Amino acid sequence: MEVTSWWGRILVGRRPARTLARLVALIVVSFVLFKFLFIPIRVVGNSMAPTYHNGRINLINRLAYHWHAPRRGDVVAVRQEGTYTVLLKRIVGMPGERIEIRRGSVIVNGIPLIEPYARGRDIPPRNEFHLRDDEYFVIGDNRDVSVCFPVYRNDIIGKAVL
Repeated sequence: MEVTSWWGRILVGRRPARTLARLVALIVVSFVLFKFLFIPIRVVGNSMAPTYHNGRINLINRLAYHWHAPRRGDVVAVRQEGTYTVLLKRIVGMPGERIEIRRGSVIVNGIPLIEPYARGRDIPPRNEFHLRDDEYFVIGDNRDVSVCFPVYRNDIIGKAVL
């Protein structure tokens, strides 16, 4: 069936069957991408400024760590224990390391970590953390307002794409 009216051509094109097939394919691809591969999240707050700004929408790749483990410097989505809240933080400590925070600087096994992305120095000093074999240490880039804590590998949802 061919559409001949001008408004019909605008809505469905000259071949409605092809348009319907394209629409169904687009819906299926979108469903698969956003159900199994990507999670869209909105940044709320300034703990990751200047890298990620308040109100910005980012995608989290759920399969990023399917083939390899998280790496130092990766920005990850972390599930907050006991809630449905997802936090966006940067990995600064790897399993088995000793982590300490002094004047906003991260000290890994006694050596200061070089972090060109970090801003601020007001984060209070922390006791040393000795990470287990399945723990990572995460912190926001804006050290004036960020929290830092160890997370288990299972609580890391994926890696930030955008």
